Amino acid sequence: MTNEYKLEICANSVASCIEAEKGGAWRVELCAAIPEGGTTPSYGDIVLARELLKIKLHVIIRPRGGDFLYSPLEHRIMLKDIENARKLGVDGVVIGCLTPEGDVDMNRNRELIDAAEGLSVTFHRAFDMCRDPYESLERIIELGCNRILTSGQRPRAEEGIELLHELVQKAGKRIIIMPGSGVNVNNIAKLAKETGAVEFHLSARESIESRMIYRNPHLKMGGDQIFIDEYAQQVTAANKVAETLVALSNLSE
Repeated sequence: MTNEYKLEICANSVASCIEAEKGGAWRVELCAAIPEGGTTPSYGDIVLARELLKIKLHVIIRPRGGDFLYSPLEHRIMLKDIENARKLGVDGVVIGCLTPEGDVDMNRNRELIDAAEGLSVTFHRAFDMCRDPYESLERIIELGCNRILTSGQRPRAEEGIELLHELVQKAGKRIIIMPGSGVNVNNIAKLAKETGAVEFHLSARESIESRMIYRNPHLKMGGDQIFIDEYAQQVTAANKVAETLVALSNLSE
């Protein structure tokens, strides 16, 4: 594989982090609450991930699911989470705050970036909820972020190829545009070829059946709005990561 391409694995657990590294990932983004779009992982998850990984470790800084308009209290929580992440030796943080009008919140994001001084900063898919992607691109560059994680403002990156290509062209060498959402072994070569992107974000997970023998059929722990199979775990698979790298390697030959 050309050294130009890099895979970031969206890891939902320390187990997924370990599998990502085994498969050859360049970096992991550690998150909790994936069905909600990802929230800040626990202190213990960050500690063990940093202890066990040799590859780069980024953590999402997001206090809850839902929109990206945060209260003063939530902003204070994010600042504390960045402080903890720095102390624990992470390589980067993943952030994103918007205004009520759907613009990049320059003040809030700048405070988070200042708190993360010395760390790599990714602006996450809050970008996909922005009113104007081109104006937002320039604002995020002005803030000094290292990359933008985006699906091209569509549910899946493959559907957002046109905008992703335009963003890569407009960004040039000023910032990295990293396609994410629905990226897999079957479409990564197409995304690389048609967008010009060199970093990609994917989960490469598989379902692992629960070892529970007794299963109470009358209730579940989660709410009714989001379906979660409580007797299966979604874990990144090293072989899926490796197969995706092969797909990129074939493209570069």
